[in-house]
Amino acid sequence: MRLSLALRQDACQRVAPSRKGRTAAEPVSQRDQAVAAAETVALVLDDSSPLPETHADVEDLAQRLRGHINRLGAMVPKQAPALRRAQQLGSAGVPDDYMPSRVHLVRLAEATQDLVATVEDHGTGRAMRQRGPRWRTPPINLLRGAVFAVAFACLVLAASVPRT
Repeated sequence: MRLSLALRQDACQRVAPSRKGRTAAEPVSQRDQAVAAAETVALVLDDSSPLPETHADVEDLAQRLRGHINRLGAMVPKQAPALRRAQQLGSAGVPDDYMPSRVHLVRLAEATQDLVATVEDHGTGRAMRQRGPRWRTPPINLLRGAVFAVAFACLVLAASVPRT
């Protein structure tokens, strides 16, 4: 039985048109990232899923798991042990032999699964910020009201100036 390893763009990222007609990736929520990673992990660790048949299948699954590790790594602290272990396994190449490559793939999937659990335990919806605190964005109606008030003040000032 051959695994279907076609990448699903809707599971990994949402695509929206930008102003210039090109597509630009929008950030995806933490839950979507965790679900996508869990689906890929299930392809490897699930009892009902067969072992990958070819070395290309192993490479493809390893590449997908590395991508999940990179995306989930932005959502946890840099010192998290699960992140360090997953990054170490992800940076190692896939062995060429049959059994060592499958063992490496299973270890990489287990590390990704631990990282998903860490992301869910951490509970942040946004990526960890590298710089200091950011200002809270005001509601759009507050901005509209401020623009209206400034425009109205300019109109009153212009009307009160004597004509020559």
